[in-house]
Amino acid sequence: MAANMKAVKLRIKSVQSTMQITKAMQLVAASKLRKAKEKADKSKPYLETLLGTLKDIAKENHDFQSPYTKAGKNDKWLYVVIAGDRGLAGGYNSNLFKFMESETKGREIEVLPIGKKSVEYFKHRNVPIFTEEFSEVAKVTISDCFSVAKLLCEAYKQEKFGHIFLCYTDFVSMMSQVPKASPILPLSDLAGEVSDEDKKAKSLILYEPDSETVFNTVVPEYLAGVLYTSINISVASELAARRTAMEAATDNAEEMIETLSLYYNRARQASITQEITEIVAGAEEP
Repeated sequence: MAANMKAVKLRIKSVQSTMQITKAMQLVAASKLRKAKEKADKSKPYLETLLGTLKDIAKENHDFQSPYTKAGKNDKWLYVVIAGDRGLAGGYNSNLFKFMESETKGREIEVLPIGKKSVEYFKHRNVPIFTEEFSEVAKVTISDCFSVAKLLCEAYKQEKFGHIFLCYTDFVSMMSQVPKASPILPLSDLAGEVSDEDKKAKSLILYEPDSETVFNTVVPEYLAGVLYTSINISVASELAARRTAMEAATDNAEEMIETLSLYYNRARQASITQEITEIVAGAEEP
């Protein structure tokens, strides 16, 4: 009985130590989450401005030809997949990869992984990797996003890929993060119907040297903004998932400690009762 009680006590101490770690990770994730959401929100106005510029050019010039708006002739798909560098984030990484499996089924694909978990996953499955230069999402800067955007644009212009998609985890709420795939090239949906009044107003805008050159110059900038914003959103999603997972782990640890403490107290009480019984029985003997 004594040995069993000692084992339970050691188990309680072990769970308490684990609970301290999970609680600390929960607090750190919650603290970083606020900053990550702020970064994502601050990057959106820049992205919206560039997208508005591209739409204005495309709507005003229906006859211009840009390599970025033409449908690709190659049937190969390139996916930029943003995952995490670490685990302990619930289903954050696994849900993204399951989504990728269903999204890419039956397609000839190549991937540009961002995040250590993304690199490990696709290497393990022998999926062709475009580049591993940006394998650690925590170290990807805005400058790196411009470099990735230029690589994507060059690959698309050289017709290495007919479609380029961005796959990441969208931050819906603190309790919900949803995997998402968005097409980034070609930009075939920018042009829309324009009213006569809009045409007259936009005819006053002059682009130097010409609208097509400006459009082709803005596209890599726009894609860099999309990547940077998506990375910030993915980081926020990962932190929210980790905070939720660590909160659940802390709650489970507390529940386990309560159960073990109850078992320990019952065992201790039984041991004391047994000792009293033995003493009384000994005292009653003639």
